[in-house]
Amino acid sequence: MSSMKHIDNIPSTPGKFKEKSNYNRLRLNFSVAKLTFWSFVFLGLIFVCFFRSPSSSSSSSPASSDLSRRSLRTSSYDGPAWEKRIKASAKIRSRNGISVLVTGAAGFVGTHVSSALKRRGDGVVGLDNFNDYYDPSLKRARQTLLENAGVYIVEGDINDVTLLKKLFDVVQFSHVMHLAAQAGVRYAMENPSSYVHSNIAGLVNLLEFCKNANPQPSIVWASSSSVYGLNTKVPFSESDRTDQPASLYAATKKAGEEIAHTYNHIYGLSLTGLRFFTVYGPLGRPDMAYFFFTRDILKGKSISIFEGANHGTVARDFTYIDDIVKGCLGALDTAEKSTGSGGKKKGPAQLRVFNLGNTSPVPVSDLVTILERLLKVKVKRAVMKLPRNGDVQFTHANISFAQRELGYKPTTDLQTGLKKFVRWYLSYYVDGKKSAQ
Repeated sequence: MSSMKHIDNIPSTPGKFKEKSNYNRLRLNFSVAKLTFWSFVFLGLIFVCFFRSPSSSSSSSPASSDLSRRSLRTSSYDGPAWEKRIKASAKIRSRNGISVLVTGAAGFVGTHVSSALKRRGDGVVGLDNFNDYYDPSLKRARQTLLENAGVYIVEGDINDVTLLKKLFDVVQFSHVMHLAAQAGVRYAMENPSSYVHSNIAGLVNLLEFCKNANPQPSIVWASSSSVYGLNTKVPFSESDRTDQPASLYAATKKAGEEIAHTYNHIYGLSLTGLRFFTVYGPLGRPDMAYFFFTRDILKGKSISIFEGANHGTVARDFTYIDDIVKGCLGALDTAEKSTGSGGKKKGPAQLRVFNLGNTSPVPVSDLVTILERLLKVKVKRAVMKLPRNGDVQFTHANISFAQRELGYKPTTDLQTGLKKFVRWYLSYYVDGKKSAQ
């Protein structure tokens, strides 16, 4: 502290300081040397903390696992060959086609939506970071299917501003289908930061880029039925209150809807949110109940069936993937153009949110019964109380708004949809000799 006072006493005008003693000079030199030393120490700590390669830490530690999920892992991009692949994938082949950037393209919904867009002649480019929330090999299998169909998936993160700029420099996308997100209600209790990173920071980053694009694209993005939280009014309607989330996942999706409203209001971005209700089907997510029930039944394991308070039935509005895809395409086709340019709003822009469900809730116990019949295996059941992990007792979609505005009409019942899923599962994991997770 005394050395700092000594330095403060140095006059600001050069040439007027009279040396008092050699002792004072030594103290000054020592202070400068000490300051230099600690500066290097702090710089070293910053380098170790922020620039250290993830591989240098133990791969088994939770922290390193979290970093691997959250890092901006991006494969090499740029150059003529890369641009050529992007342009080929984005080429529109139908008369009234659109050019779409699909984020989360190697995900469950992203794969099916990308494939459907390509089939009808739209230009499609995918973006996915292939994180390890669940087995990345399933995502790679989806990637192979899409690439065989002519859809190129760029490996990268939505938080990578440089990559987004390169993509929009190569292709002037008319639409963005934003499906990239950290999914799962229960996992939010283990790794909350991954939800903030993907569902909030990632969405803001994407909207920031889109607001400055010229022209601005129209954006359709995935919200969730989880936003209804502890709402007890059924069926759930878009006008119902959504301020009582039961999980962090639900809270981040609700935050996303408010963020979308802000960017629509200030910057004129055309935004459509889709609240998905328990999507299932072939190539689905291994963390979903119908998926791991199938795996455990085939392994002869007991199936836990939850019940609510006072033995209340736990039910879900299971929605088959093909019906969800129809709703996604309907939202893209009816999305109006954004009204801003270069970050400046020029007029009111479209802002919508839709429920995409099957509007026919089914008790989870009935789901198990159907799987039991399809797999031809007698199921061992264990009834348990619904834990306080963010899961809600029931979901039920009112889809009248989507029916009127999008022409949305689900046609697949749970029995039919599960039959198609089981056929795929047995082919992929059993006949394909892949070991189930």
